[in-house]
Amino acid sequence: MSSASSASPPTGMPVWLSFLMAAACGLIVANLYYAQPLLGPIADSLGLSRAAAGLIVTATQCAYGAGLLLIVPLSDRVENRGLIVASLVVTAAALAVAAVAPSASLFLAACVVVGLGAVAAQVIVPFAAHLSPEAQRGRVVGNVMSGLLLGIMLARPAASLVADHFGWHAIFGLSAVATLGMALALWRLLPRRQPGGQAGYGELLRSMGRLWLATPVLRLRGFYHACGFAAFSLFWTVVPLHLAAAPIGFSQTQIAWFALAGVAGAIAAPITGRLADRGLARTATPIAMLMMGAAFLIGLVRTAAVGTQVAVLLASAIVLDMGVAASLLLGQRAIFALGAQVRGRLNGLFIAMFFVGGALGSSLGAWMYSVGGWPGACLLGLAMPVLSLVVWLVHTSRTATQPA
Repeated sequence: MSSASSASPPTGMPVWLSFLMAAACGLIVANLYYAQPLLGPIADSLGLSRAAAGLIVTATQCAYGAGLLLIVPLSDRVENRGLIVASLVVTAAALAVAAVAPSASLFLAACVVVGLGAVAAQVIVPFAAHLSPEAQRGRVVGNVMSGLLLGIMLARPAASLVADHFGWHAIFGLSAVATLGMALALWRLLPRRQPGGQAGYGELLRSMGRLWLATPVLRLRGFYHACGFAAFSLFWTVVPLHLAAAPIGFSQTQIAWFALAGVAGAIAAPITGRLADRGLARTATPIAMLMMGAAFLIGLVRTAAVGTQVAVLLASAIVLDMGVAASLLLGQRAIFALGAQVRGRLNGLFIAMFFVGGALGSSLGAWMYSVGGWPGACLLGLAMPVLSLVVWLVHTSRTATQPA
């Protein structure tokens, strides 16, 4: 395949390639979430205490965060297709180890490698932006991001359903096979892209601090979506607890089906991409924030009938997921417009910012639910997009140009 330099102007991206990249992102990022609903069975099988079971999630998330800052910057220097494929091969091997690990220590080590390898998704997204012309970038990135969001949303229910029928080991074995198959497909079908940057690895890492300080769009968009992803993580941490409690009393399988229905919100990403391509990011940004806030207001509606209450919660989930998907797409499109030479590093910093927001939302949500119940969790979730909206309004009032 021919080499695609970062200096070569993109002439268009085939629809099939954008869907392949979307599928790859979804498959890759799902690996971060398979263990979360299975902590109990995994801990029992490997001899971990329930308290120590949280290390599984912590190890995976910390490794992913490290990969965003240590591996993703390489996409501005190393040939992208090779970097993606190598990451997926290593990830597939780690998933295979996780599927058969006889001890907690080996399983945790495999989780660390899976977390590091999962950052390949954040190499694919700016790669897709590079392959698309400016006039179509929002649509293409929106399509790819919809795949990533579907991976996040589908991973937990898929893991629960597979584990119910085949045991917890099966989901890791199946994902190992699928990840290796995706690596082969991407090697055959992705074009090569050799970035023009020649900076050494140390210089790449040092430059990230300078990029952070010199790029207000990155800081603003990172903050907006950190608030949005905090709200998202809070909701999806707390709503399973709420659904399982009286009076709803859902089983784990019913909760999995509820989460599957919530993925309808991912349709917002490609729609928002088209709006951004038409120059409507200024309008779409506060709408996304208002949607996230409205989702928690919907969630506060109380009815006596259990069926109606579930319908209310489902509407809340869909509206929230749509707002979060829109916010993520708008943020990435804004930072990808800043230049092909730094897209990898900017994307790594952006994802790391909202990743911290998500971790904060999960922890605060669980705490608030324990002390304030579902209403308290909803009010805390509402505060997060409201905070981002206030910052957006302040920024907009201070500049006559289109806000970040």
